[in-house]
Amino acid sequence: MSMLSENIRSHLQEEMVALIPAMRAFSRTFHRNAEDADDLVQETLQKALNSLETFVPGTRLRSWLFTIMRNSFNTSFRRKKREPTGTKADIAETAIPHPASQEWCLRGRELEEALYQLRPEFREPIMLICVAGVSYEEASVICGCPVGTVKSRLNRGKQQLLHSLGQVSRNSVLEA
Repeated sequence: MSMLSENIRSHLQEEMVALIPAMRAFSRTFHRNAEDADDLVQETLQKALNSLETFVPGTRLRSWLFTIMRNSFNTSFRRKKREPTGTKADIAETAIPHPASQEWCLRGRELEEALYQLRPEFREPIMLICVAGVSYEEASVICGCPVGTVKSRLNRGKQQLLHSLGQVSRNSVLEA
């Protein structure tokens, strides 16, 4: 492993700070609760800073951070699955209903609900590509699958979202 110069280390740390909004958006694919999502971002940044020497200069820092985040979530998920605590229905996860004042607010909530009903393998490409704006290639690295699989999952996820929202997709019109 090569030692990173202080100049490179400082530049990478600045780049990490600039990527925090994208990391927060991506962490919401894993956690509905904003505090849990922020905790995942913090854990990711801590792991990245502790293992900065393993980062290969010339590669995409964003992909590296998103991969750390995904792996951290998966590890945490497996650990929680093995060691269940408390009741199955966590009161902190219960949404408190509040009246929406405008149509777009209602549609946004419907979209959020439909998005979180998707299986993670379909939700993750939507959040990466459509929300965070990463490329198909980057998403394939982060998800650990071929680009074609990412495109397929993205398309299937969008179709499921449209179906959940009661929208008619162009594909379903063509199939009829």
